Amino acid sequence: MARTPSRKSGSGTRGSRRTKAVNRPARGTAGTARAGKQIEKKPIENLRGQIDEVDARLHALLNERARLARQVGVSKHRDGHLVDFYRPEREAQVLQQALERNARARASGALRDEEILRLFREIMSACLAQEEPLKVAFLGPEGTFSQSAVYKHFGHSARALPLVSIDEVFHEVEAGHADFGVVPVENSTEGSVNHTLDRFLTSPLKICGEVELRIHQCLMGRMESLDQIRRVCSHPQSLAQCRQWLNEHLPEVERVAVSSNAEAARRARDELGTAAIAGQTAAEVYDLTMLAPGIEDRPDNTTRFFVVGRRVFGPSGRDRTTLLVSTGKTEAPGALYRLLEPLARNRISMTRIESRPSQRGKWDYVFFIDLEGHVDDPPVAAALADLKTRASLYRVLGSYPQAIL
Repeated sequence: MARTPSRKSGSGTRGSRRTKAVNRPARGTAGTARAGKQIEKKPIENLRGQIDEVDARLHALLNERARLARQVGVSKHRDGHLVDFYRPEREAQVLQQALERNARARASGALRDEEILRLFREIMSACLAQEEPLKVAFLGPEGTFSQSAVYKHFGHSARALPLVSIDEVFHEVEAGHADFGVVPVENSTEGSVNHTLDRFLTSPLKICGEVELRIHQCLMGRMESLDQIRRVCSHPQSLAQCRQWLNEHLPEVERVAVSSNAEAARRARDELGTAAIAGQTAAEVYDLTMLAPGIEDRPDNTTRFFVVGRRVFGPSGRDRTTLLVSTGKTEAPGALYRLLEPLARNRISMTRIESRPSQRGKWDYVFFIDLEGHVDDPPVAAALADLKTRASLYRVLGSYPQAIL
C-alpha cells in the first residue's frame, strides 16, 4: 500500500504519468499516442450510436409508411384484391416535395437531389410491391437503356419484363399482360424514335409518364485493344450518337445496326472480332471488357422515354400533355397556324411538334404536339376545345407528370 502513489501528490510514478497524459497530453510518448486514440474513439463511438438510433427510427417510419400505403389511396375489390394502387400524379408530388425539402436543407449538408429522388423512388416502389409488384414491359433484353429507365421511374421492386420489340411492348400492355410499358420516344442528339410515334397511330394506349435518362455510351467487347475490332454493333440511335468518335478512332471498322444495345452486347460476347456500343450495365450482364467509356459525341446526350398504360391519370401540378392531330388539307394556306392559334391565345406553351405520315394516304401527315399543362387545367381545356373543332383528327394521347431530373 505504501508504494501506491497518491493522485494529489503529483509523483512521477507510471500511474501518475498516465493520468497526466489523459488530462494534459505530452509529445513524443507512446502512452500519449494510445491515450489520444482513446480520446478520438469516444466521439466516433457516440456518433455511431446516434446513427444506430437514427437507423432504428428510419426503420420504424418505413414500416409505418408501408402500413399507411396499404390503407390510403388503395381501394379493394369485394374479393380482397388491391386495384388502382399506382398513382403517377401522387408519386410525382411526393418526389417534388422531397426536392423542395432537400433545397431547404442543402446548407446543412443534404444529400444530392439525385440521391434523394432515388431513395424516395425505391421507398415508394417497395410500398407498392407489398401486395404484388407492378409488371412493366420494356425493349429488351436485359441491359438496355430502356431497362434503366424502368428502374429509374418505377424502382427496383417493379417486375421488369424484357421484350424483343417496341411493338411487343405495346401488345403486352394492350392485352393486360403488363401493367405499363416503357418505350424510347426521342433523343437529344438524334431526334425522334419514329417507330414509337407510329405505334400511337393505331394503339389505344395512353401516355402515363415520361422518363429522361442521361445516356453514356460505352464501347465493349472481349478483345484487349481497339485494333482487334472488326465490326461494331449497336442500335441505330446509339451508332448515330457516337458517329464522330467512331469516325476518329475506328474509321475503317464496319458498323452493324441491330435491334437493341443488349443484342449488340450479346453478339460481342459470342462473336470473335465484334464489339458493341451499349451502357455499362450491358458490360456487366454480358461479362464484357470496357474498351472505351463515354464515347457519345455530346456530353448532354439524353433519351426521353414514354410510360404507356391503359388510362389517363389526374393532374400532379406540373404536367405535360401530348396530342395527335391533323389539319386535313395541309396544302390550305395557314392550316397549321389555325390549328395552333388556340394554344397561343390561351397562353399554353408548346414544347414540341413532330410530323409523321398518317398511313391514311400519300402525302397525308399527322402532328404529335407536346404542351405544358394537364387536360383538366382550365386554360388547357379551353384551348383544346377550340383546337378540336379545327382538326380533322384529334386525340389526347396522355396528360402526365413531367420528368423530375
